[in-house]
Amino acid sequence: MSIRLDGVGLTHANGYQALQQIDLSIVSGERVAIIGPSGAGKTSLLRLLGTGLMPSAGQLQLLGEQPATLRGRALRRLRARIGLIHQSPPLPPRQRVVTAVLAGRLGQWSLLRALASLCYPLDAAGARAALEPLDLEDKLFTRCDQLSGGQLQRVGIARVLYQQADLLLADEPVSAMDPVLAEHTLGLLSQLAERRKLTLVASLHAVDLALRHFPRVIGLRDGRVLFDLPAAEVSQTHLAQLYVNDSLTGHTPPRPSAESAQTEQAPRRCT
Repeated sequence: MSIRLDGVGLTHANGYQALQQIDLSIVSGERVAIIGPSGAGKTSLLRLLGTGLMPSAGQLQLLGEQPATLRGRALRRLRARIGLIHQSPPLPPRQRVVTAVLAGRLGQWSLLRALASLCYPLDAAGARAALEPLDLEDKLFTRCDQLSGGQLQRVGIARVLYQQADLLLADEPVSAMDPVLAEHTLGLLSQLAERRKLTLVASLHAVDLALRHFPRVIGLRDGRVLFDLPAAEVSQTHLAQLYVNDSLTGHTPPRPSAESAQTEQAPRRCT
């Protein structure tokens, strides 16, 4: 079992209850999309799975460990096995792309090697290989403040690919990309996870992308799981219930189709 949540709740310091009574099981190698309206708790759930937050109630198990019981080196070892793809990657503006990618393994290296790599890239070839399937190998020595938002997101993905984590968590990983590039990038992530038997959990606003690239879709609303279904079984009724406030304001939620639920776009290249 890669992920298990039993009655998990999360209350922030300001008293806001972001998650309520979450029961989920995700086996190793599954690819799962989390969808839902803004404020549903998608990012809070991913931060919980990434051990950036701890449950206020219930029990969380990750990769055979209970994060709430770990401290110090044991917690750092667990975090080194979890790859986090941020919507806005926390990359220092003046940092070179090669250094940003190599930072994916800082948690696995000795302190001496990590410091040395920050001063001088120790594995430029490895960083280039992680950037290549994302069409960014020519940006290897470019500064991060010279990249577009979509390019920065792809650098964040390359960093996680270089990390070689056991669990991939992606929070809106393609929100700054155009539709064609978003399709290609999600296809790459899905193919990589499937080929390496990695667990991939991603939050997405684009329902059509979730249905095309993920066999399992979880609908989250008001901090609760509204549905947990195979992508092919997600209906317009499910989406209307999930996005009910948008419907009331005149916005029609995306309509799934048999093609979007079953067809996956293959990436052009993969390492």
